[in-house]
Amino acid sequence: MWFFLAQEVMFFGGLFTAYVVYRTAFPEAFHAGSHELDISLGAFNTLVLLTSSLTMALSVHAAQVSKRGMLIVNLILTLILGFVFLGVKVVEYAAKFEHHLVPGPHFQFHGADPTNAQLFFSLYFAMTGLHALHMIVGAGLLLVLIVRSYQGMFNRNYYTPVEMVGLYWHFVDLIWIFLFPLLYLLGRH
Repeated sequence: MWFFLAQEVMFFGGLFTAYVVYRTAFPEAFHAGSHELDISLGAFNTLVLLTSSLTMALSVHAAQVSKRGMLIVNLILTLILGFVFLGVKVVEYAAKFEHHLVPGPHFQFHGADPTNAQLFFSLYFAMTGLHALHMIVGAGLLLVLIVRSYQGMFNRNYYTPVEMVGLYWHFVDLIWIFLFPLLYLLGRH
């Protein structure tokens, strides 16, 4: 699991590096692009994800102390919060499609430097889309854990899968903690 997470850090690290390099090269375009993002929805999603991290941690603890009911409830809460996050992301993406802010032939940007603003939105969709894909994988893993928890497979002697999915979920949360300020907050006054 640690090897997998290290590989993921390098993967996202490349995207973060590309963002920083292009933001440094085209600060006005990235600043203008950032203002098109809904900071309220981004902040709400940050709160949702942090809460899901708490419920995931409670799931791991419940598995460690053989509290099956608490384990199932917290896993379900984590899954619901993950779906809330993804639902908000769909709302945000729909607004970008509606306002023609999706890179491609129909891209329209009326602010400064539209060409490089398109670069901002390319990185926005790549980074948040990849993060959302990780959330979907995490939701699938949570579903498996919920089913296996109902079957009574986890207790204080065996809870490694719950712990591994917990590490994965916290990693995905951590990525968002870096994405939110980088995309939504940087350069705002």
